[in-house]
Amino acid sequence: MSEVNLLAEQSGFEVRDVENLREHYARTLRQWVKRLEGQRSVAIQLADEVTYRTWRFYLAAAAYGFEAGYTSVDQTLLAKPDQGQSHLPLTRADLYIQ
Repeated sequence: MSEVNLLAEQSGFEVRDVENLREHYARTLRQWVKRLEGQRSVAIQLADEVTYRTWRFYLAAAAYGFEAGYTSVDQTLLAKPDQGQSHLPLTRADLYIQ
């Protein structure tokens, strides 16, 4: 993460926000597993039993990896200033106001 952000800054960007989404991804993957299991017959009809089981295993294993801290994903918000202006909201909360 540090190296990526350093390279972004060297390219003229400002790092405005960094967020680790590990727990969010774990929850999302668990929901995907639940939905896949709920549509098992449709999934098998569209693909086959092996493909269904492979995806179910993959999603569950990925969720476990995020939950256990073996896997992580970070999101960086970058801005390229225009004459000193980033044109971004001042706070993270302001990003979500519509």
